[in-house]
Amino acid sequence: MNRRHRIYEGKAKILYEGPEPGTYIQFFKDDATAFNAKKHEIIDGKGVLNNRISEHIFSHLGRLGIPTHFIKRINMREQLIKAVEIIPLEVVVRNVAAGSLSKRLGLEEGTPLSQSIIEFYYKNDSLDDPMVSEEHITAFGWAVPQEIEDIMQLSIRINDFLSGLFAGVNIQLIDFKMEFGRLWEDEAMRIVLADEISPDSARLWDIQTQEKMDKDRFRRDMGGLINAYQEVAKRLGIINENEPSRPNGPVLVK
Repeated sequence: MNRRHRIYEGKAKILYEGPEPGTYIQFFKDDATAFNAKKHEIIDGKGVLNNRISEHIFSHLGRLGIPTHFIKRINMREQLIKAVEIIPLEVVVRNVAAGSLSKRLGLEEGTPLSQSIIEFYYKNDSLDDPMVSEEHITAFGWAVPQEIEDIMQLSIRINDFLSGLFAGVNIQLIDFKMEFGRLWEDEAMRIVLADEISPDSARLWDIQTQEKMDKDRFRRDMGGLINAYQEVAKRLGIINENEPSRPNGPVLVK
């Protein structure tokens, strides 16, 4: 792995130069981070589960005609993806009040929203990813109005599909984060979904019990993160239903 040319390393993934021009290899790490990496641990197996879950979701989205950077999964930790120019925004879709929205507006977690909300955050760890408006985005040149419109339309379609996908396996999609990029093909450019969608980037609650099945288990020191991610994968049909979960939860390496 070290012999390959490393393009970029983030908190949870590494990008390497791909085998063909215009491609990258996306490697999923076991690092668990929260609060812009102020909290950090290694949780054995997390990257494998996120790779499989994200592959499952991106494959479904691709079949629906939603453009993404995903090409194929290479192995348990790696995906072959298209090289895109990442737009420096995190796009958050919220269906139920939780996390920072509850704190900002004094809403009880679990309060249903009358309509889904799309929020934009400027990707900058040193600034703690501040929330920004469409006016900020265009004024600072991060995206033009048509790109923002494309992102919002794709976000609505993705949210509609994922809400149904998870509801079908008794999971409620509370909110989730996405990143988008510009894909250049010949002289044409289009906006595509990039990064990943997994329990690392989405809040997922069991519909009956309201049990958290996402990275909040790490953020809030609840434990059981690997078991929760495995349960999501089992319900989606990615892992065999009879495959045993780890009896002692995640293995933590400081």
